Amino acid sequence: MRSSIARANDAFAVACLACSLGLGAVGLAVAQTPAVNPQDLVKQQQRQQVVQPGNNEPVWREIRSGIPQTTTVRGRETNVLIMPEGESWRALRNGQVSVYGGWALVVVFLAILTFYWIKGPIGLHEPPTGRAIRRFSPWERILHWTNAGAFSILAISGLIILFGKSVLLPLIGYTLFSWLAILAKNLHNFVGPLFIVTLVLMFVTFVRDNFWRAYDLIWIRKFGGLVSHEHVPSHRFNAGEKAWFWGGILVLGLVVGASGLVLDFPNFNQTRETMQTANIVHLVGATLFILGSFGHIYMGTLGMKGAYAAMKTGYVDETWAKEHHEYWYNDIKAGKISVPVETVHPVHRTA
Repeated sequence: MRSSIARANDAFAVACLACSLGLGAVGLAVAQTPAVNPQDLVKQQQRQQVVQPGNNEPVWREIRSGIPQTTTVRGRETNVLIMPEGESWRALRNGQVSVYGGWALVVVFLAILTFYWIKGPIGLHEPPTGRAIRRFSPWERILHWTNAGAFSILAISGLIILFGKSVLLPLIGYTLFSWLAILAKNLHNFVGPLFIVTLVLMFVTFVRDNFWRAYDLIWIRKFGGLVSHEHVPSHRFNAGEKAWFWGGILVLGLVVGASGLVLDFPNFNQTRETMQTANIVHLVGATLFILGSFGHIYMGTLGMKGAYAAMKTGYVDETWAKEHHEYWYNDIKAGKISVPVETVHPVHRTA
């Protein structure tokens, strides 16, 4: 028993001795390691300038590495002087996004003009009856035009921000472009939240009439008779309008709305990488939104007779309702949908 205790004591003593020797070695190594003297760093930089005068590559290599440095300013990323990823963002924004997006806008716009020149507007096959059916309530029209106005301001100001430096600046000069760019930026920042609110209200207002039905597949397969001029029945909104509702108002609305809020309110401590990502997402989403709006605006103005009057006055002629939205018209005549019907309305003179 005593021999076991003795052996344990000897082992413990050996372990303590080993630890002492190890700590001593570490302390000796630390003591022998020279402290970093700021003066030595200065001398090193001076020698670098003598050997390679004007060569600041080592300094800038360290700065561009993105490694956090020392600063007296407290905050997120305040100790990062240069963010290398920012150059990649700038190249992407001014490169693929601007070039491809710009050409897409031009091509789609010209394609719509060409289609109108070849096909012309969609009219009625039968004469108006003189009886007008209310298609949009006053609330729906106010909401639509508020949303349309906000969208127009955002689209124009956004295009100025994205393409103004390369397109407008050479034409109007620095002074005028500076005023225009500042105006566009402020309009974009303040109108953006209003646009988001109108998108939410439009979704709530129109969602019940935009659920997909089996007959929408027929409309899609025949492209609504847009090319063949074939009569394809639909309910209050056809498949094309439903696609714009779900793809434009909902999906693209969420994309541009969420990314826009990230950019509009940078005071929530977002990182620069987050802001750059949000900017690219916002640009792509907004470009797709504008492209889709070309078709929506065309069909609501030049492309279909009576469509603009419907949103302007709220009423359409019975013939218009029957030829363009037959299922909706049938439900009204059957009493399933209650809407006002007037005998005389100014829409008849413009349908």
